[in-house]
Amino acid sequence: MSRNGLYAVVAILLVAIVGFGIYTYQQQTRPGIEVRVDEQGISIDGNG
Repeated sequence: MSRNGLYAVVAILLVAIVGFGIYTYQQQTRPGIEVRVDEQGISIDGNG
């Protein structure tokens, strides 16, 4: 494999890793709603 081909593979892998990291971060920090039903009734908690 030529040096240019190796650089292209490494660049593609880096872009994929960075993209996956950004996607994971956004999924962890997005607002959500939690609904609980227990003996005390229904409670709704939102973090957004």
